[in-house]
Amino acid sequence: MAGKTRAASRGYDIIGDIHGCANTLARLLEQMGYRKVNGVYQHTRRQAIFIGDIIDRGPRIREALHMVRDMVEHGAARIVMGNHEYNALGYCTRARPGSGKKWLREHNARHDRLIRETLEQFEPYPYEWNEFLEWFYTIPLFIDDEDFRAVHACWDGDLIDKFKRVQGGACVDEDFLHASAAIESFAGQVMDTLLRGTDLRLPEGMSITGKDGYVREFFRTKFWADDPVTYADVVFQPDPLPPEVASRVLTPRERQQLISYPLDAPPVFVGHYWMEGAPAPLKSNVACIDYSAVKYGKLVAYRMDGERALSRDKFVWVDVERPEQPDYPTSEDSVAR
Repeated sequence: MAGKTRAASRGYDIIGDIHGCANTLARLLEQMGYRKVNGVYQHTRRQAIFIGDIIDRGPRIREALHMVRDMVEHGAARIVMGNHEYNALGYCTRARPGSGKKWLREHNARHDRLIRETLEQFEPYPYEWNEFLEWFYTIPLFIDDEDFRAVHACWDGDLIDKFKRVQGGACVDEDFLHASAAIESFAGQVMDTLLRGTDLRLPEGMSITGKDGYVREFFRTKFWADDPVTYADVVFQPDPLPPEVASRVLTPRERQQLISYPLDAPPVFVGHYWMEGAPAPLKSNVACIDYSAVKYGKLVAYRMDGERALSRDKFVWVDVERPEQPDYPTSEDSVAR
């Protein structure tokens, strides 16, 4: 799925993080000219590309998964893995004997909260949930086509090239999943970087508390910054850095830790980062299409037609109105989710 391919007459619609907003997804697909054929959304000349994070948080996770998987299995869409699909695999996979823990992803209060809606919605359908967990293994970590690339959070060319040599493709298997539980391992670095992004450690003794209440000693960074000088030049996350931190000059060691994305590389699309405002490219060949749909933002797509320089005019979206709360069976249909 991740090999170099080209379909000259086919366009692509790269769609941001869905997080269980199935009715919103249906509205966006219909707005872009997709129609149901035998119950599956399809387009006569285009293919959807899902950027991952189909599950967790939203009101219709099960419906969203069925919709997306049906499209993928019928060739109407492709998909890359999000950190929430990866987290679900770890959360639901028992650790191997001798590892000193019961589950690959610890069942603590924060992790329980992140996956709660997914597990609650699948509680009456345990066999379905197990089938979706198996399907997650078939989802590639990245798409590397001639005209564009897609990855959930960060395109690290060196890591991706090594991963392809090690795995022989773009998907993980159970052994790789278990290995990734050790963050310092190669597998751990692949999953953390590609699905969560790059980061830098804050100055000694400093931490920031995010909007989710989680205290962090690191901040997320751009993987495409050109010649950055200060922390402000590389920070890329919803929670801003304090001004006195943002103005700090990057040390040579910190600059070495950063990666970059060349201007002559194919356009790359990511999700993950909870963008706000009017959708626009981050760079002429970099775009984030996650605009916080499940938090009453926008469900966004970019309509890709082989261009090398991305344009703000190619973004389309559905605005999400605040009135609906995820208390079933409230209808999404009455608002623009």
